[in-house]
Amino acid sequence: MSLTALLLVLFAALLHAGWNALVKAVDDRAGVLAAVSAAHALLGLGLIAISPAPAMASWPAIATSASLHYGYYVLLFRAYRHGDLSQVYPISRGMAPALVALSAAVLIGESLTPQGWLGLACVCGGVGLLALQRGAAQAPAQTVAFSICLGLLIAAYSVADGIGVRHSESVFGYMGWLFLLEFPVPLAIALRRHRSGLRFERRVLILGAAGGVAAVAAYGIVLYVKTIAPLGAVSAVRESSVVFAAGIGILLFKERPIGGRLLAAAVVATGVILLALA
Repeated sequence: MSLTALLLVLFAALLHAGWNALVKAVDDRAGVLAAVSAAHALLGLGLIAISPAPAMASWPAIATSASLHYGYYVLLFRAYRHGDLSQVYPISRGMAPALVALSAAVLIGESLTPQGWLGLACVCGGVGLLALQRGAAQAPAQTVAFSICLGLLIAAYSVADGIGVRHSESVFGYMGWLFLLEFPVPLAIALRRHRSGLRFERRVLILGAAGGVAAVAAYGIVLYVKTIAPLGAVSAVRESSVVFAAGIGILLFKERPIGGRLLAAAVVATGVILLALA
């Protein structure tokens, strides 16, 4: 992985950790998720207007990824309702790198070097350690189950997008249609809240919109880098967001203990360096 690709993915990881911190900071998670997906759809419409349409070969991947994202939002909402972000995030995100690397090797014959596999193992191990430090071992079984299912979905849409964007012949066109197809999510949430007599608070909408912009930028960067770097390596470095999330938790949310989080962060950082050098 080149230095440029590495820095781009690390920036995307920071953005992703940031918008997930917004979700944690707000009680109305359904409202935030609705605003995030609405921002996706609006920005997607803008990308479609200024970009060439993706090639037909990429449309099965767009349809697959969009469908998986619907399930992702449902599981994300349910997981956060039964467990907190510090439990759900490291478990679900930590599963993805290994699953993506294995899937890429099987589906498109894309394998890492021995040093790359060692780096991937460090990233996964560090993320797993961070999950345990955050209390995942004592988490309710339902929270763990939702988190594991989230990890499977994340890996599945990551592989679909990695293959699809390479066949799209228009990275921004692919991103635009993928983001636009999220529009049923905010509509469904808004309709359900209307029937229940609930309203969206202005603060929630503003934070959700900001989170949506960050989420679009983060995922867009990752999609682009997948066209120039191995899928397994991109996915592994991308999950360094868990380290950023740990830092945010320590500094802003006063999460403890500190020692275990710093150790896990060091293991993940070692894995990122190995992947970058591989």
